[in-house]
Amino acid sequence: MSTLLVWRERLRKLYAGYSLYILKILQLLLGLLLFGMINSNIGFMEKASSIFCTAGLAVICTFFPMIVMVLAAAVLILVHFYALSMPIAVVSLVLFLLMYIFYFRFTPGKAWLVILSALAFGLKIPFVIPAVFGLLGTPVWIVPACCGIISYYMVHFVKASSTALQSASGEEMFEGLMNFTRQVLGSAEMWLMVMAVVIGILVVNAVRTRSADHAWKIASAAGTAVCVIVAVAGSIALSLHISYVIVAVSAVLGVLTGLVLEFLFFSVDYSRTEHIQFEDDEYYYYVKAVPKVGVPVPEKTVKHITEHQAQETERGGMSGSDAASQTVQNSTAAKEEAVRKQSTDEILLTRSLSKELGLDKDTEKYN
Repeated sequence: MSTLLVWRERLRKLYAGYSLYILKILQLLLGLLLFGMINSNIGFMEKASSIFCTAGLAVICTFFPMIVMVLAAAVLILVHFYALSMPIAVVSLVLFLLMYIFYFRFTPGKAWLVILSALAFGLKIPFVIPAVFGLLGTPVWIVPACCGIISYYMVHFVKASSTALQSASGEEMFEGLMNFTRQVLGSAEMWLMVMAVVIGILVVNAVRTRSADHAWKIASAAGTAVCVIVAVAGSIALSLHISYVIVAVSAVLGVLTGLVLEFLFFSVDYSRTEHIQFEDDEYYYYVKAVPKVGVPVPEKTVKHITEHQAQETERGGMSGSDAASQTVQNSTAAKEEAVRKQSTDEILLTRSLSKELGLDKDTEKYN
């Protein structure tokens, strides 16, 4: 455990020194993953789905705030939708604008949450979201989580019905448009997953903010269990076809993610918990103090070689035993010089104090 704590402190120091570069690298990787998943799932426009477009968008968005990456992803989705069907692109644009209004109203500056929630569903690990958002954030983080989930299902519905929409005539196109709107707004699976994630985030955040011991572990386990129960019960009640394997795997990953986040951001020692009570004129205060776990990072010791020793080593005129003897002699001489200097300083200090206190006069009179 101490080794892990040492590595954690080293990571913190590394991040503190190079935070700007680390964040930009992570932003670049996030952009490559996001744009790559969009183009691989709905690559209806060939030019926009090329590897050069994916890499170019990721690199450009790296040098801008995260909201630019979210807007670029929305525009890329609309471009692919337009290549498939203009009415679907128009409906999707209206839905994106509504989601942007809610996002801008409640959680401005948290664009990366929208990306993470959409990617979690794209990677089939949806129940990692409650653990991350509930432990690190506040209840209002449910807004970007819902926006990411709805965006994922929009892409999923278009991908599933792309063949029918491409070969449809005018009347069939209108019918497909109405079906798409009904799918997005009335999808039982989508709203069930939204409800499961929202309830999970609220449960995790409510338990995490309690003063109980091991609150973060309990919060991760409780939130993930609630998500599983809601998803399975809803799937059975609504006759949906949700994969129980995905539910189980994402639940396990959610708990493991919670443990990792606790180790990185909330590592405390409950065995040394202290309870403090004090009062003022109006209130009594009961305080629970839990110390953080921290270890000093061992520092490397550097051995300096003097110029004389370096010259002797280069000449090669001194054997190993002679070099060791010379080193000992130099060390002894240095110690003797330090002792001599210290004795001189002490004598001078004693004389100065005696003169200031008048002790030297008393000594002369005594003599």
